Amino acid sequence: MTIRPQISWDDIAGLKFAKQTVIEMVVWPLLRPDIFKGVREPPKGLLLFGPPGTGKTLIGKCIAAQANATFFSISASSLTSKWVGEGEKLVRALFTVARNHQPSVVFVDEIDSLLSQRSVTEHESSRKMKTEFLVQMDGAHTHKDANRMVIIGATNRPQELDEAARRRMVKRIYLPLPTMEARRFIVSKLVSSVEHCLSDADLDCIAQRTDVEMKKNIEQKCKKKKTHRSI
Repeated sequence: MTIRPQISWDDIAGLKFAKQTVIEMVVWPLLRPDIFKGVREPPKGLLLFGPPGTGKTLIGKCIAAQANATFFSISASSLTSKWVGEGEKLVRALFTVARNHQPSVVFVDEIDSLLSQRSVTEHESSRKMKTEFLVQMDGAHTHKDANRMVIIGATNRPQELDEAARRRMVKRIYLPLPTMEARRFIVSKLVSSVEHCLSDADLDCIAQRTDVEMKKNIEQKCKKKKTHRSI
């Protein structure tokens, strides 16, 4: 649980459409629930999908920061247990705490691992935990005391997500790999906090050579370039 992460939209390279969409669909309603109600009330479920390393977690943190909300970062492993019935208890506890700390953002990383498509061969405890999570999501949509709470799922494989979960996440935003402009911004930001001798031409070269790559790969190339120039 993180209270008001320190991050702004300027820290996120590119993704103009995604940022504007979540501001209108998520941030504003969290800030002014008195306005966004009735027919104006937006969906409480949001799905961010796209290649790994494109900023899904960063978007989730920024939503919480800009809405002055408590940020809950959840993974499948944090809600699973070897004890029968423990998974459902953890899910109920999560949503109870999130309701008590509104405004709140529940961010589920790799949600396809948590809410994968159900099958007849699936273990009963896993199926019950998924059902409980879906029930709690419904409660977040309808509970009168959950009007400042949003659930965000992030995945690289949306096709593996259970259909019932997809129905509850009405708004879905695709986060593509960074453009040339975004890559240049990422490179500049990565090297800005350390002393370096990279010229603007070097930064442009790194951005060009990281064509259709994710932030992690760009960071590795920056470190390699800085090491090479310092020798």
